[in-house]
Amino acid sequence: MTFDKDKIIKKCNEMCQNTLMQTLKIEFIDAGEDFLVATMPVNPNVHQPMGLLHGGASVALAESVGSAASMLFVNSDVSEIRGIEISANHLKAKREGIVTGTARIVHKGRSIHLWEIKITDEENNLISLCKLTNMVLPKRKI
Repeated sequence: MTFDKDKIIKKCNEMCQNTLMQTLKIEFIDAGEDFLVATMPVNPNVHQPMGLLHGGASVALAESVGSAASMLFVNSDVSEIRGIEISANHLKAKREGIVTGTARIVHKGRSIHLWEIKITDEENNLISLCKLTNMVLPKRKI
């Protein structure tokens, strides 16, 4: 199977329709055979009361990009992905602009995927460092 970056990015963005990702304006912008990248604007919609990027919004970006990345490794006709654990260290405050989440695979097993997601700003400053564990499950019949 050949890797089609544009097709993957388009599919990821289409999956965001009518979801939290659309609400947060998360947009997938790049993909590779072992990584996926998405951006999210930082504005009052994702602020905590002190006017800074809410840690929960950063975690939502991390889980969104990491879960979508796991989907690249499975046959979606027979398998589905569930996030089972996420941790985040928030290292730098951000008030406005764009943050970018880059998910890179750490471990790709048959039933468990482990991702490291770095969230950076426009100057490549590390805003948050996250770790996401996804489980690969047989697809349920609806």
